[in-house]
Amino acid sequence: MSAQPPPGIRISDADRERAAGRLQQALAEGRITFDELEERLAAVYAARYAADLLPPFADLPGGTGVPVAPAPAEPSGRPLVLRTGIGTLRRAGPWTVPSRIRVQSIMGSVVLDFSETSVPPTVDVQLELGAGSARLLLPDGATADVDGVVSGMGNVRSRVGSRRVPGRPHFHVHGRTAMGSVAVRHRFRFAGFRF
Repeated sequence: MSAQPPPGIRISDADRERAAGRLQQALAEGRITFDELEERLAAVYAARYAADLLPPFADLPGGTGVPVAPAPAEPSGRPLVLRTGIGTLRRAGPWTVPSRIRVQSIMGSVVLDFSETSVPPTVDVQLELGAGSARLLLPDGATADVDGVVSGMGNVRSRVGSRRVPGRPHFHVHGRTAMGSVAVRHRFRFAGFRF
């Protein structure tokens, strides 16, 4: 039995959001009704391939669907490897942030503060934690996907958006933690101080 060819290019959440925005614009222009908007939005959010975006736009100006954004380039180059046993490892202020970082901690704590330095468009952070902890402080507006972190008895918390936003840094956080904790957030502001 021969394998079927793939039905086309898979689309991203950002592609679906762009398509939904175009439909909402069509509603604002009076081209479609509210009921038609709901029906077409359902098709857009159910779409998996670029071809699935064609029917909701077939009778609208430029009805060729929505251009699909190319996949972002994967980070390349050798990773910066940061290791600690039972001590504390901290990077803050202006420091050179590569596109790939590997963090290894047995029982120590790791704090990576990206809020006061320039970062690449995409940063890949691989965690290998025993009973240690890792805290990532991201720049304002940055997003992070932490779904790739596998936790044994530890916990993983993220207080930032996971969906990539064009023009803003995105962190791909993955790896393992046995008993340690992982926290991803922006710096808090209070009374003019950031912490």
